[in-house]
Amino acid sequence: MARHGAATRRDDSGMPSAAGGAGGAPCGGEGGGAAGAARRGGVPERTPLQLDRLIHERMRLGIVSALAVNESLSFNDLKRALDTTDGNLSVHARKLEEANYISCTKSFVGRVPKTEYRLTPAGRQALERYLDHMEALIRATRDH
Repeated sequence: MARHGAATRRDDSGMPSAAGGAGGAPCGGEGGGAAGAARRGGVPERTPLQLDRLIHERMRLGIVSALAVNESLSFNDLKRALDTTDGNLSVHARKLEEANYISCTKSFVGRVPKTEYRLTPAGRQALERYLDHMEALIRATRDH
């Protein structure tokens, strides 16, 4: 997202990017940026040396990692595990959902709404690629 007085757009991690994100609601909201590319036919294309910036952001990495070791987690379980606010979790979960990295199911338990998230196969693959990339960086750094 463009910062005041800056000509370069930046993604959520503060790194330069071609487009910023847009607002929307979790579980089917609209948005832009890298997630927009995912809606048009899959994950944004990257060269082998580029990090998946969608996962690299701290909160989104936390969401994907928590879901990787649990079959599913409720919105409240994720919020507690990541020690974050409703709004912050909603925004980051929506971006992951738009990229098809996580799935979201809304239901009611009695009269209480329940939002549940699961890691998709595409999300698991993206996390594996991300972890492989980080391991390669660590090895390269230690070898020097």
